[in-house]
Amino acid sequence: MDKTLPGKLGDPNATFETDSRADPRIAAAMAMTGDLAPGVGEIPADASYPDALAYCHAFEEAAALTHPMQMKIMPDFPDVAIANQVIKGIDGNDINLYVHQPARRSGPLPCVLHTHGGGMVLMTAMDPSFIRWRNALAAMGMVVVGVEFRNGGGSLGNHPFPAGLNDCSSAAQWTYANRLALDISSLVISGESGGGNLSIATTLKALKEGWVDKIDGVYAMCPYISGSYANPPGKLVSLKENDGYMLNCAMMATMVRVYDPNGEHGDNPLAWPLQASEGDLAGLPPHIISVNELDPLRDEGLMFYRKLLAAGVSSVAKTVHGTPHAGDLSFPDVVPDVYLESARSLYGFAKSLAPS
Repeated sequence: MDKTLPGKLGDPNATFETDSRADPRIAAAMAMTGDLAPGVGEIPADASYPDALAYCHAFEEAAALTHPMQMKIMPDFPDVAIANQVIKGIDGNDINLYVHQPARRSGPLPCVLHTHGGGMVLMTAMDPSFIRWRNALAAMGMVVVGVEFRNGGGSLGNHPFPAGLNDCSSAAQWTYANRLALDISSLVISGESGGGNLSIATTLKALKEGWVDKIDGVYAMCPYISGSYANPPGKLVSLKENDGYMLNCAMMATMVRVYDPNGEHGDNPLAWPLQASEGDLAGLPPHIISVNELDPLRDEGLMFYRKLLAAGVSSVAKTVHGTPHAGDLSFPDVVPDVYLESARSLYGFAKSLAPS
């Protein structure tokens, strides 16, 4: 084994905390806090659907133990107004939307439709980290609409693909239809991890159905888009290089089972956007694909970026160095400079797409 190679390619015992590329502030924080879901054991990649569902419930419950502390340390956002809106989805279900915007404003503002992370199978839009992110963006001068879509598992499950995608599609069309009442100048869909999947997939669905002109851009962060975690392909080197750095392939394969229980949609770009062909992508609005350097998912995001370019889609890729999966969003008090830079990047992108 060549020990000069990065991560687990050079050292099978490497961890994020011991990797020389890691931001030392995040490494120290992770060494103190431990696992994302303490006490939840590993599960094999070929776990049954019922076992995979049970894992998602246990993971979500364990991760929620830190929510009271996160709410306690969250800064006040006195200049942000929050309203709830219930809309009817295309499947006839109710969807909660959380609208954050500056309390005092004049004139149209760029809008972000936020699709939260969690592998499309767990976590909720009301988790503290997502509330804080919407508040931070709104405080910069944006309208932010958070979507409480149906999950494949967890407390908002069990609703496999395409339930969550349909809810995000409904939310995007509602936001556009209400653009005058919301007083928005542009509409960008953005999310991290599973939310990055849904932000891209919603736009692919819009293109397929003929309403993509309602979406001005996509800002996908650390997108979880290959579905290829049970048997990672060699071309996605980061799946091996950074396996176990916050995420691991067995865990992600379990989430795939929950999202697509019968394995029917492995080649469907609406489920796994990395499977899209150039023909599927041609005609999409501008994209920014942001990845984390020490993330198992890094290379699928970069591969998708290159597919977008080949399809003639205006696209930019950025790598947030020193960070694990979604590390620029997950540690706002540990690396506030990194957190704010990602927020400024999203704000600048959305603002640039507004009519001059």
